[in-house]
Amino acid sequence: MDQTKQFKKIKSCSSQCVLAVNDTLNVVSGKWKLPIIASLQYGTKRFKELEREIVGISPRMLSKELKDLEINGIVKRNVYDAMPVMVEYELSASGILLQEVLDSMIKWGLQHRKMNMVRSN
Repeated sequence: MDQTKQFKKIKSCSSQCVLAVNDTLNVVSGKWKLPIIASLQYGTKRFKELEREIVGISPRMLSKELKDLEINGIVKRNVYDAMPVMVEYELSASGILLQEVLDSMIKWGLQHRKMNMVRSN
């Protein structure tokens, strides 16, 4: 069954739709998870690279959110046997599927910001 037919089927059953939205929110909710996912869309990153890119996140919070995303199958943690040990993070196949969602969020956010700037002027 293609995704369009599957989505139409879900739309006809509101409880399934609500459950799907709740599942998504349970995985990506919070202030930092979506920025982490967005950053990893542009390639594999080391911890310090993520910390520098995501303004305002503490190392402790970044570590916690990366662990949560790894547990939920959104991020893969790759440990390389080197001196010192090197760790890199990348999106899993499931995380890559969020790209369309993030692209839509970026598009909406830019339009919303532009509309609000026009209203305030």
